[in-house]
Amino acid sequence: MVNIANEHESSVTTTEPPKDTRHYPGTTVAPDSATATTGRTATATRYLSAGIRIALGWVFLWAFLDKLFGLGRSTPAANAWLDGGSPTAGFLGKATTGPFSGFYHAIAGNAVVDVLFMTALLGIGLALILGIGMRIAAASGALLTVLMWTAVLPPATNPFMDDHLVYAAVLVLLALLGAGNKWGLGRRWAATPLVRRNTWLT
Repeated sequence: MVNIANEHESSVTTTEPPKDTRHYPGTTVAPDSATATTGRTATATRYLSAGIRIALGWVFLWAFLDKLFGLGRSTPAANAWLDGGSPTAGFLGKATTGPFSGFYHAIAGNAVVDVLFMTALLGIGLALILGIGMRIAAASGALLTVLMWTAVLPPATNPFMDDHLVYAAVLVLLALLGAGNKWGLGRRWAATPLVRRNTWLT
């Protein structure tokens, strides 16, 4: 090696340590172990995000079915949309609170609002369950849940945070993770000519 003080090469030589580092303290972990851990974490993330995606899709789809047929969970049979009931009249007309309640009372039961609301529930639910159109589903689902959050301000048990905001964040996260590819049709959907020409549909 170069001796800086004398400006010539020193006669001191160095030897490389044995390649087996198991007996030397302070050595790094073998890269194979770290790679295996990362791979398992990535696999677990894909499965978990797929499960969350399907669960959230069912939440939206069930809300649509319950309001359409009046299945008796949150919508009595007499108020089913198919029987002339309004899917927005009950909640927007009676349950809204806070600074935007006047606006929601004014649009409660409006036929156009009913169609938009039910279309959103159906579209978001199907997109999430099938794993297609995740960007649109995440954006529209986040918008819908944030609007529902504004309808119940302030939340009953927290100064500002409730499950609607959590749903919105999770929906965006699922789209960023590409959650439609596992247990879904995301890859096939992305490979169609329509989506290849319009990547915002992924």
